[in-house]
Amino acid sequence: MANKIRLDIVTPDRMVYSEDVNMVIARATDGDLGILAGHAPLIAGLDVWPLRIIKDEGEEQLALCGGFIEVRPQKITVLASCAELPEEIDIKRAAAAKERAEARLRTTADVDVHRAEIALKRAMTRLRVAEKKLG
Repeated sequence: MANKIRLDIVTPDRMVYSEDVNMVIARATDGDLGILAGHAPLIAGLDVWPLRIIKDEGEEQLALCGGFIEVRPQKITVLASCAELPEEIDIKRAAAAKERAEARLRTTADVDVHRAEIALKRAMTRLRVAEKKLG
């Protein structure tokens, strides 16, 4: 049995996830992080991207909408504006959000491009996590 590290994922609404895991792979704003038990203390901003969780049973993913990660030798805390487990993702809603964001980016009207790009990235992340669970 591998060394474990506690992973807590918290949003403003709830505790999304709290388990002992083998490894966490996160997309920080300046690159990917692989975190094992005993990792050096660290605080980093997180990008909109799937959070990969490695356990004895295999890999799980959660859709993250950005946030922060705090790493201590025996505990990882993720504070995210939103986080969704694969079974919580409404695929039709995420696909519709992706289409809306793509349409906004195609128009020449007064569009907040940064906001539309973030919405598109969030929708694509949700779809990636949901489809990974199905596949």
